[in-house]
Amino acid sequence: MRHREITPADDAALAEIVRRSLEEHHLDIPGTAYFDKELDHLSRFYLAMPARRAYFVLLDDGERVVGGAGLAEFPPRAGAAELQKLYLVKAVQGQGLGYALLTLVEEKARALGYRELYLETHTNLPVAIHMYERTGFRRIPPPPSAVHGTMDTFFVKDL
Repeated sequence: MRHREITPADDAALAEIVRRSLEEHHLDIPGTAYFDKELDHLSRFYLAMPARRAYFVLLDDGERVVGGAGLAEFPPRAGAAELQKLYLVKAVQGQGLGYALLTLVEEKARALGYRELYLETHTNLPVAIHMYERTGFRRIPPPPSAVHGTMDTFFVKDL
């Protein structure tokens, strides 16, 4: 496995990975990333402001996209970035790759000058919640500016 930053050629594969994962967890509903307008063109969003955003694509040995994770500015919290769209195909889950992607995002957030990493998730994703808690994220009350209204669990981590 290797990683690199997102390119436009990754957009379709990443949109498919996100949507399939949300379907598997019964989160293919309004108020989730499933219906984000940017989902089919993730590279456009992340490459538009490389000094404030980044997205890492995970590739298998055959150079197929098998996951990814990103970050973007989160203005409601001063000095914060939001962890965004950390997803893996089912075939590579359980190998510690989520932790590896999370580490990449944290390192990039620090390099970009962010002091905090925020995220929103759902109780239907207990494995993700376990990973966030295990890596030092702490639960916070829902912020009034939560982007995905269906999400019901919120975390923050000091960088």
